Amino acid sequence: MKAHLLYVEDDESLGFVTRDNLELQGYRITHCMDGKSALEIVQTEKFDLCILDVMLPEIDGFSVAEEIRKFDTEIPIIFLTAKSLKEDKIKGLRLGGDDYITKPFSIEELILKIEVFLRRRNISSPEPASKYKLGCYEFDYPNLTLTCNGSSETLTQREADLLKVFLDQPNQVIKRSEILEKLWGEDDYFMGRSLDVFISRLRKYLKNDENLKIENIHGVGFRFKN
Repeated sequence: MKAHLLYVEDDESLGFVTRDNLELQGYRITHCMDGKSALEIVQTEKFDLCILDVMLPEIDGFSVAEEIRKFDTEIPIIFLTAKSLKEDKIKGLRLGGDDYITKPFSIEELILKIEVFLRRRNISSPEPASKYKLGCYEFDYPNLTLTCNGSSETLTQREADLLKVFLDQPNQVIKRSEILEKLWGEDDYFMGRSLDVFISRLRKYLKNDENLKIENIHGVGFRFKN
């Protein structure tokens, strides 16, 4: 069963992007634009976790959380807010919130927190892909192997991590900074040179299938085409 998340956010653009990313991770999302509709829907539907923006029209996120806690003391609640004041965080936690993310936030951070809370409740998160088929190749991420026509190559962990980043976002432009921060932890010149080396290695590994390409998008990043 997919975990069912209540997501309350009045910013239409942010709401669309966040919902889209969470659904790509395999979660079932109910998105509300205001606190009033959120409170109406929690009376009729069952959720595994709530993500509440604090600044909402009609009824704010703190008030929504307070009402939810009157009939459900267990469901995890994550607050999203543009405010970073200590007093606001304390207020949210006292009202029954479990965690607090300050805008702007990364989708990766939000997903990580969601997974942590769902594991604590023994609710299964969607299993990330671990084996991939790309052209003539089969990529076994957990075992770090790349196989084509019976010939197998064992990758380093960093090479496998980088290839997985591309395979999770095929035919999309991925920024250099995004890759560096995800795999190296920072966007640094020397780390960037290392990234170029790893890109060259992957291109060599994939040379047996001419339809597979890692394109360099000048000044932006890379795109994996298959």
